[in-house]
Amino acid sequence: MTFLSRLPGLFRAKAAAPPSGGSPSTRRRSRLTAAVAAAGIAIGLAVVPATAAMAANILPNPGFENGLSGWTCASGARAVTTPVHGGAGALEATPAGADFARCSQVVKVKPSSTYSLSGWVRGSYVFLGALGTGTTDVSTWGTPGGNWAQLTTSFTTGSATNSVTVYVNGWYGTGAYNADDIVLDGPDPGGNTTVPPATPTGLAITARTATSVALSWNASQGATSYSIYQNGTRVGTPTGTTYVATGLTAGATYRFAVSASNTAGESAKSAEVTTTTPTDPVPPTPPTGLAVTTTSATTVTLSWSASQGATSYNVYQDGVKVASPTATTYTATGLTTGRTYRFAVSAANAAGESAKSAEVTGVPSGDPTTPPKRLLVGYLHASFANGSGYIKMSDVPDSWDIIQLAFGEPTSVTSGDIRFSQCPVAECPNVESEADFIAGIRAKQAKGKKVLISIGGQNGQVQLTSAAARDKFVSSVSAIIDKYGLDGLDIDFEGHSLVLDAGDNDFKNPTSPVIVNLISALKSLKAKYGSKFTLTMAPETFFVQLGYQFYGGGTTGADRRAGAYLPVIYAMRNDLTLLHVQDYNSGPITGLDNQYHTMGTSDFHIAMTDMLLAGFPVAGNTANMFPALRPDQVAIGLPAATYAGNGFTSVAEVQKAFDCLAKGTNCGSYKPRGVYPGLRGLMTWSINWDKYNSFEFSTNHRRYLNALP
Repeated sequence: MTFLSRLPGLFRAKAAAPPSGGSPSTRRRSRLTAAVAAAGIAIGLAVVPATAAMAANILPNPGFENGLSGWTCASGARAVTTPVHGGAGALEATPAGADFARCSQVVKVKPSSTYSLSGWVRGSYVFLGALGTGTTDVSTWGTPGGNWAQLTTSFTTGSATNSVTVYVNGWYGTGAYNADDIVLDGPDPGGNTTVPPATPTGLAITARTATSVALSWNASQGATSYSIYQNGTRVGTPTGTTYVATGLTAGATYRFAVSASNTAGESAKSAEVTTTTPTDPVPPTPPTGLAVTTTSATTVTLSWSASQGATSYNVYQDGVKVASPTATTYTATGLTTGRTYRFAVSAANAAGESAKSAEVTGVPSGDPTTPPKRLLVGYLHASFANGSGYIKMSDVPDSWDIIQLAFGEPTSVTSGDIRFSQCPVAECPNVESEADFIAGIRAKQAKGKKVLISIGGQNGQVQLTSAAARDKFVSSVSAIIDKYGLDGLDIDFEGHSLVLDAGDNDFKNPTSPVIVNLISALKSLKAKYGSKFTLTMAPETFFVQLGYQFYGGGTTGADRRAGAYLPVIYAMRNDLTLLHVQDYNSGPITGLDNQYHTMGTSDFHIAMTDMLLAGFPVAGNTANMFPALRPDQVAIGLPAATYAGNGFTSVAEVQKAFDCLAKGTNCGSYKPRGVYPGLRGLMTWSINWDKYNSFEFSTNHRRYLNALP
């Protein structure tokens, strides 16, 4: 038996399915979903002397001398100092469960050019390859064991290819592997950073409190991030040129320095600045960025940037203080439609109140019961805490149009008995009473917001294997909806909740009990609650877009979960309010251009969303087309911050993707099959992580969505 024949059947079918993982949930921990392996594996292992000279190399940080800088790696990957092939560092990564511990890097290349790719590896099975070449993607593997050996392959880029993804990974359950001195040799187009940035200048202290110090510095040319050192220890890695050190001791002296980093490495540290925190509190700085985010017939919603040292804020309406919220959002209510109101905000703490911000004006308009044209959807950690902090329902900012309560979970995998309870006090000390929680829901609904119960998540595996489980699902979900007066249901089934039985080949006529029973249950709930019942779904790309290549039981050797959401979406297409596929915690997925697309870029969101809005042949069968959804049924799913899920996309890249899809402008290398002005909005995991990240997601994207025609 050859090595290739001993690989799992899925790999023999030339695709590796990622594990289900990731979700709006990413609940107790953050983790990566394993990538889809490139099709067509070329075998090429060459053992050469350890003294062989490196080729010309356009790959930044090829020897992991600067840690994992420039590389996107599976959780658990790390840079080690031993064993190494050359230099002082190497990669070590361990496949875990269904993850094969991939590290990848996007590298700029020249079109129509030939490149050679090589790397030194150790381990049972190690793979090296390149995706997105524009011609034939390549991969090579070897089994060097405990000795260093070199993998080599080559490829030619397509006529329109300007970048490729270079990757290295192990294989399921085969133990740790090492990689070092990875070389991409070929024409250098420029733009691949090979020189660390200059040392930052101008480090200064801009504000102090008894427990915090705010810093700023001048940007360093070529820097992609910075490292803050407090008394010689690195305490933060901001991407901007400001940082607030918190948790300090009043009256203590602290030294700070900053360095700049990019994929080539880290600069020297700047000159230190020293300060002593005051023993008495000082008033906070005035708020900035005050803006009107939404209006209704009787309300105006405001948001602003957090002020250093503030413990609360004062909102002034026409010069009179009307509220003192602790959050950086506020909704003025009871206003008169069409009248102009003036608003300003100040910040406060125990030492006093800051000056007021610049004023803004707001004019109440519209019908508060009519949903906005563009929706912002967020998951709220209602039943647990995971480090981002608990948010009371009454404190959820009004920028969110649909609030998904995470999560309702089954008493057992196959029971169908779904239960929901608020976060326990031991886990969430600031949790409100049930009465206040329900009152908060009513207040949101009075402003036209929808509040749904989300079922499943990363930990909540739900398999409706029987009619009894189906019926229990309907009755138990109904009980939750009725108890809290909710507007509907979100389906976030992950893991092995949805599996296609062998021979279940037609997504339009499924036969697998877990699929058939779920569809029946959803139709029953829709019939019970009527036309106002809101139904949303949050599948992973593995369960939807991967169906373009592989469809569970109908593709020989494929993971039977591949594309398993397609029959559910299809069956509920006339009742589905919103589908927001998770464009994160995903491996590379093939788009309608037959190229792999990698998360974290505008092209990934454009390609994944285009598949939903244009339709696609399931498992490549043009006689079996998954029909396009209406644009108003589709939103893009994103993590709110880098720590909320793998595949975070910057505000600029998200809005670039939305511009391309909704307006036909600002497109990248992927060109969608159409322009979709009705594209509905954005979903994020989660409202809690957005607050933890100073409301970057909701503040920027609410303003952007409101400005769209």
